[in-house]
Amino acid sequence: MSVVTADFVVSLDGCISGRAIGPDAPFGLGADPLAGWLHGLASWRARQGMEGGTHNRDSAIIEQWFRETGASILGRRMFDLGEPFWGDHPPFRRQVFVVTHRPRPDIVAGDTSIHFIDGLDVALDRAREVAGPRSIDVGGGADLFQQAMAAGAIDELQLHIVPYVVGDGLRLFDRLPPIGSEWTVADSEQGEGALHVRYRRR
Repeated sequence: MSVVTADFVVSLDGCISGRAIGPDAPFGLGADPLAGWLHGLASWRARQGMEGGTHNRDSAIIEQWFRETGASILGRRMFDLGEPFWGDHPPFRRQVFVVTHRPRPDIVAGDTSIHFIDGLDVALDRAREVAGPRSIDVGGGADLFQQAMAAGAIDELQLHIVPYVVGDGLRLFDRLPPIGSEWTVADSEQGEGALHVRYRRR
């Protein structure tokens, strides 16, 4: 069975974005450094269909995440914020399941297929059917991640911790119920732009 993962860029104070997230500020106000190091990496740029970028350990770690992921699950808000920037070739290059109560026809763009699913459990079942031996990544936003954590669905959590304090922003762990799960550090590596820590549920 596929491992269910979650992979997030976070600030020192646990924020994944700034305040007032919207189409003109997908990372929110005051949170540009969270994404700045990522967008310059060669592996990230290649995934967006761009050339150039920095080849370093950060880039290799992001490339490994792309390579190991067989299916993705997103929340509807994350999809709505990202869609205007993806164009005709979304960067996933795999099947994506968007959890939403607002149905919409499937999207097939290049080698990405996007399906709109009512319910996290159904999305996980569908993702397991297509991921094969690779992992299922539960992406943004924070609400979907918190649902998955509360349900005990996340097996591994990788955080790319950027040495920056957002202050007023959206925190990854803000509204978790008292689930009481225990985690171990599977591996940890300091890159040039972030500290990469992979946690595994005991």
